[in-house]
Amino acid sequence: MFAPKNKAEEPVISSGKTSMIGSGMTIQGEINSQSDIRIDGKMIGNVHCTAKVVIGVDGEVEGNVFALQVDITGRVTGNLQVKEQVTLRNNAVINGDIHTGKLSMEPTVNFNGKCSMPGATSSQVVELLTDKNATVQQTERKIAAVAE
Repeated sequence: MFAPKNKAEEPVISSGKTSMIGSGMTIQGEINSQSDIRIDGKMIGNVHCTAKVVIGVDGEVEGNVFALQVDITGRVTGNLQVKEQVTLRNNAVINGDIHTGKLSMEPTVNFNGKCSMPGATSSQVVELLTDKNATVQQTERKIAAVAE
């Protein structure tokens, strides 16, 4: 009566759980995750995450990190491609380029590379819809209010 849904058709929903690479553990390969990842051990390879990646004090990544958000206290040797925000804490060491929307960095961070923030533009596109009875003056007031 009811046909089972194909798993490929179902939307991917983050479970809110965090996967973890513990201290003293070394992983070689590539990680693809749709939920948060915390790395307290050593990761050799690229990390692809559609959520947040946290690299703890003892955490180390030798590879590129692609994520929505990244919070680093450990070491990264590779490039960071982060959609929203990179947070570099305490004595984090980054050897590679950062491409992100926002960057937060404490003064004790050691960062060797370039940073580009193409998403940090001040221009916005605003669409103003008015009903057919609106006068020109009402429209001008709405535009002025949006501009503020």
